[in-house]
Amino acid sequence: MKRNIIFKAVFLFAVSMILISSVYASPIHLKLATTTSTENSGLLGVLLPPFEEKYGIKVDVIAVGTGKALALGENGDVDVVLVHARAAEDKFIEEGYGVNRRDVMFNDFIILGPSDDPADIKDESNVILALKKIADCKAYFVSRGDDSGTHKKEKILWQSAKISPEGKWYIEIGQGMGATLQIAYEKQAYTLCDRGTFLAYKNKIDLIILSEGDALLFNPYGIMAVNPANYPQVKYMEAMQLVAWVTSVEGQKIIREYKIEGEILFYPVAIK
Repeated sequence: MKRNIIFKAVFLFAVSMILISSVYASPIHLKLATTTSTENSGLLGVLLPPFEEKYGIKVDVIAVGTGKALALGENGDVDVVLVHARAAEDKFIEEGYGVNRRDVMFNDFIILGPSDDPADIKDESNVILALKKIADCKAYFVSRGDDSGTHKKEKILWQSAKISPEGKWYIEIGQGMGATLQIAYEKQAYTLCDRGTFLAYKNKIDLIILSEGDALLFNPYGIMAVNPANYPQVKYMEAMQLVAWVTSVEGQKIIREYKIEGEILFYPVAIK
């Protein structure tokens, strides 16, 4: 009887130790709000796993437009934000929602369209003139319309062209870049896209680059932690580990070497 009691006690102790060790072995979950363009490009699929393995931190990616990503940060619903809309990022920091913003990388925006190019913008390096031609002939243009970084850039470009796009030719869909590309392909329409997402999708859509190279199409990305002074529940230390990783020599090397069909998607800038 006594031996049974001892055996049960030892057994229960062993089970409890296993349960305790399994709890402590579980990785910490860090919430990253980022853009659909960053996710769609496939970059995070190679950038995050080495970080997760090295630090035992699982990164839960929430891919939405830049506006929604920053809103998640403003509400304290995520721990770190990686987006591409510098004016909105600066406002986010100035209003105290984020801290420790770092430059990460850049690529550029491009104007895509059908090969028959009804607006005749092929090889037009001046993006403002390209948009004016599209508007003048009322060729279909598909806009994300979702307050993303791409949508914010598009609105700035229309404003610079002194055009308020409206009418049946201008189609706002309120969705991510992937869906926008698909609809633009189906409508054989023009659209503004970041180069990384286009390279990831170009074999799925029959659209080509028609206007590129204008300095106005520059597309920088930044990463920042959500301010723990506002939201004590955010995992600030882990967020800063991710910020440090993305901007480290190793993280920047992964970004620099990430290619699709031999083409570079992003150019790192944190390490000079």
